[in-house]
Amino acid sequence: MAFELPPLSYAFDALEPEIDARTVEIHYTKHHATYLKNLNAALEKAPQLFEKSLADILSDLSSVPEEIRTAVRNNGGGVYNHNLYWQNLTPEKGGKPVGNLAAQIDKTFGSFDNFKAEFEKAGLGRFGSGYAWLSLNAPGKLLIHSTANQDCPLSEGNHPLFVVDVWEHAYYLHYQNRRAEYLTNIWNVINWIEAEKRFNDYRK
Repeated sequence: MAFELPPLSYAFDALEPEIDARTVEIHYTKHHATYLKNLNAALEKAPQLFEKSLADILSDLSSVPEEIRTAVRNNGGGVYNHNLYWQNLTPEKGGKPVGNLAAQIDKTFGSFDNFKAEFEKAGLGRFGSGYAWLSLNAPGKLLIHSTANQDCPLSEGNHPLFVVDVWEHAYYLHYQNRRAEYLTNIWNVINWIEAEKRFNDYRK
């Protein structure tokens, strides 16, 4: 069965003023949806892959036929990365890490403020298009890192907890070239409950 576009759990304008309604609408219905369409088109040449989860496919790209591997990497990553991006945003304002994840952030980075500074540095340091991530690496340690284009941490053996999209289409209508301001403001709409859930699930 073809992959589908997960519904947003909030209205297009629910993340304002941090992310404006028009950006959310275009980002979700055009960019995200196009990656999904292209992924399904590529997988029609290897329909057995529809039986796998997208996470399993991206975790083992070597099992994807070479003919479509690049298309699956780019478009599958585009779908997975955007799925997680929307899930880890919330209209609830001004949250902070909770539970086990909060304790691990303090242990790894010294404080939440230190963590935010390092994360924003990763987002600003991504030349061109890509993402900034908080992931768990193979040994189970928290990792701040950045990926280019639509590359996904799963393909590198890392387990993503949350992500911030730093492609210009994610912020340009409102922030223009001010990526730093976007990265500072997005903390107000991060869904830390979702991040905590993913952290606990991966640590089981």
